[in-house]
Amino acid sequence: MPLDPFSGTTFVAYMDISGFRKMMTEESRAVRALDCFYQAGYDALHRQNGQPRVDGLFISDCGVLFVRGAGQGSHAGLQTLLDVVERINREVLASKVMLTTSIAHGSFSYHNRLEFPGIEKNPAYGNAYVSAFLDNERGNPRIQPGKCRIVRRPAAEQHEAALATLSCPRLRVSRVRHAYFFWMVRDGSEIAAFEKRYHDAYSLKDYKGMLEALRSASNPTVPPEQPRRE
Repeated sequence: MPLDPFSGTTFVAYMDISGFRKMMTEESRAVRALDCFYQAGYDALHRQNGQPRVDGLFISDCGVLFVRGAGQGSHAGLQTLLDVVERINREVLASKVMLTTSIAHGSFSYHNRLEFPGIEKNPAYGNAYVSAFLDNERGNPRIQPGKCRIVRRPAAEQHEAALATLSCPRLRVSRVRHAYFFWMVRDGSEIAAFEKRYHDAYSLKDYKGMLEALRSASNPTVPPEQPRRE
């Protein structure tokens, strides 16, 4: 079903499958990851009811989600988007797929194609899609597999107000540039333990270790995966 046209100020998320280029060396693995990603996106968007709501489109290994409806640019819109992002991440993680997700607030337009109002004047901040895309592709610090973060805009009152009024104990502000959403934990008290385990694996470039840290944090009842015997 095609998306209805949209133009306005809202929150936009750019999602990307971590390590997809490497997966493409194994065609069957890449196809499975895409199938899982698309199905998770469909399930999360299809289950919604009420306003605001999240719409999205998926192209190759990327997804673009945006909020529409009453409160789309407020904390209610951001919370709705975070709920959908969490559902998608949890579903793909069950199939051992990790995503990176960058969220930005600003102008966004969709009319059978993406449009970027103001891109010539300010490509980094003049548009929500561009901001989210650039942060995901080459933001500083580089976004890590499985992570979700919001690009902060301290000079934008509406954006900062949405963050300030969002009642989300799993949200942590990091420096000036970002706020991180820890979708994989149940409450804020679990963030420190998860971060330590994840950071240790990331420092060693241990992809399986990062995956296991996410799996154990998101579902503590799942036993750790045992290494294969040769």
